Amino acid sequence: MIQAKQELLQALAVALGELAPGAAPVAAFESPKQAAHGDLAVTAAMALARTLKKNPRELGQQLVALLEQQPAFQRWVQAIEIAGPGFINLRLKPAARQAVVAEVLQGGEAFGRKPASGQRVMVEFVSANPTGPLHVGHGRNAALGDALSNLLAAQGHEVLREFYYNDAGVQIQTLALSTQCRIKGLKPGDDGWPESAYNGDYIAEIAADFVAKKTVQADDRTFTASGDPEDLAGIAQFAVAYLRREQDLDLKAFGVRFDHYYLESSLYADGRVEDTVRRLVAAGKTFEDGGALWLRSTEYGDDKDRVMRKSDGSYTYFVPDVAYHIAKFQRGYTQVINVQGTDHHGTVARVRAGLQAAGVGIPAGFPDYVLYKMITVMKGGQEVKISKRAGSYVTLRDLIEWTSRDAVRFFLSSRKSDSEFTFDIDLALKANDENPVFYVQYAHARICSVLAQYQGTADFEHADLALLTAPSEYALMLQLAAYPGMLERAAADLAPHDVAFYLRELAAAFHSYYGSERFLVDDPALARSRMALLAATAQVLRNGLAVLGVSAPESMSRELPAAAESQA
Repeated sequence: MIQAKQELLQALAVALGELAPGAAPVAAFESPKQAAHGDLAVTAAMALARTLKKNPRELGQQLVALLEQQPAFQRWVQAIEIAGPGFINLRLKPAARQAVVAEVLQGGEAFGRKPASGQRVMVEFVSANPTGPLHVGHGRNAALGDALSNLLAAQGHEVLREFYYNDAGVQIQTLALSTQCRIKGLKPGDDGWPESAYNGDYIAEIAADFVAKKTVQADDRTFTASGDPEDLAGIAQFAVAYLRREQDLDLKAFGVRFDHYYLESSLYADGRVEDTVRRLVAAGKTFEDGGALWLRSTEYGDDKDRVMRKSDGSYTYFVPDVAYHIAKFQRGYTQVINVQGTDHHGTVARVRAGLQAAGVGIPAGFPDYVLYKMITVMKGGQEVKISKRAGSYVTLRDLIEWTSRDAVRFFLSSRKSDSEFTFDIDLALKANDENPVFYVQYAHARICSVLAQYQGTADFEHADLALLTAPSEYALMLQLAAYPGMLERAAADLAPHDVAFYLRELAAAFHSYYGSERFLVDDPALARSRMALLAATAQVLRNGLAVLGVSAPESMSRELPAAAESQA
C-alpha cells in the first residue's frame, strides 16, 4: 500500500496541475472521517474553489474525471466518490491494501525509516544539575528526549544527544557544604545544619565515601577523595562526580545514552560568556541601569528587558544559556531541540532574544523547545511525594523499581508533553488490557505464540496475500500502512506521544482480528497468508516500541478470561 499511495499521490499531483495550472495546491491525502467512507480522502477541490472562485463540487467532479484517466488510479482504486461540498473519497482495491504486508516483511527493522538526509540535529535533554538523584520529572524528560531522538533518526537525520549541566555556582557550593556538614557528624535538624542544605540520605552516602577516600568514575569524569573534612573544593568535585555516576547508572537502567556532555564551567573557561556579552554590548543591544547591565530583549518580543549582569558583577543564568546556544550553532547544528520543564517557559523568549541580538547569523526561532509538565505519582490511591533517599521527591529509580523500565518509558512518552500527567503505579503493574503498555506488548507476545504454533511453510514473502479479505484484515493492513506517515508527522511535530497512540491503535486492530478470525486453519494457503499478516504486524509493533525504547517480549502472562488462548 505504501507504493500504491506514492503512485496515487504522484497521479493526484498531475491531475491537479491539469485542473489548475499554476494554482494547484500540494497533492495530499487525508483519512476519511469515517472508515465506511473509504480509505483515502482528497480535499483539494474545496481549497481550489476559494482560489479559483468556483463551485467546489463542480471542481470535484472535474478532478474525479481527470483522476480516472490516470493509470495509477486505474490500477489501485476500486471506487471514487464525491461527498458533501466536494470531498473526494477513494476506496482502494484489495491488492493495494494487501501489498503492505510484503512491504513490511521486506523492510523489516527499516520499515518506516527514511534514508540519510544529511541533516544534523542536536537534542539536548535531561541536563540535570549534579546536586541529587534524578527525579520523576527528569524521567519524563529522558523518555521524551530519547524517543524524540529516535524519531528524528528514523527520518534519516544525524542526531547528537547532549547532556548539559551546571558544575559550578550556588547549588554546587550548597552541595559541598551539605556534604561537609555530614562529614563532620551533623545531620538535618541538628544545630548548625544549614537551612539551605540538601537533606536526602544520599548526602550521607557521599560523605561516607569521601571519608573512605574512594574513587568515583562517571561517564565524563573520575575523582579520588582526599578524605580531608576541610577540603571543601575537593568535597565539591567528589560530590559532583559521585552524583554524575549515580545519574549515569539511573540513565543506563532507563536505557538512555548520551553522545556528549557539556559543562557550564567550560563556557566561562573558554571565554564564551565574556565574548557573548561583548557582542551584545557592541551591537548596542544593552544598557546600564542601577549598576546592572540589561539586554533590550523587548526589541525581540520579550515582555520586558532582562538583567544580564547584576550589580555584584555576577551573570544571570540566561547569559551562559545564550553563550551555550551560540556554541551549538557554531558547532554546525542548525536544528537544535531543547527538552525542558514548563518552569523554563520564561527563558525561551530571552534566550532567543539574546541569540538574535548577538548578530551571529542564527535564524529567528532557534532553538526549538519541547516543554513538559511535571507528573503526579499515585500509589494505592494516594499521591506519593517523598523518597527516603532523595528526601523530598520521588526518584526515577523509585519509579523503575516499583514498576519496570518498559512501563515507565511507555507511560512517560504516552501523553502530549505539555499536558498534565498522573503516573498510576497500580495501573502500571496490571497484567490486563487496562494497562496500555501491557496491551501493546501483549499483542506482540500473542503473535509470537501463534507463529510458534504454526507448522506450515514459513516463506511468508511468497504468501498469497489476495486471500486476506476479511474486514478485520483490511482494518489491520490499513493500520500497518499508516506507520511511515505517522512517524514522519510525529517527527515534524516533535510529538513522540503520537507513536504511543499509534501503537495502541495497532494493538487494538490486532486484538480485534484475533477475536474475529482463526489463523491456524486447515487451508495451508490461507494459514500462510494470515501468518504473513501476523509477522508483519509483529514487525511494526517492534519497530514502534523501539522508537519509545520499550521492549517487545515474545511471551507474557496475563489475567485471562476462561476462554482458551490457543489458536490451534
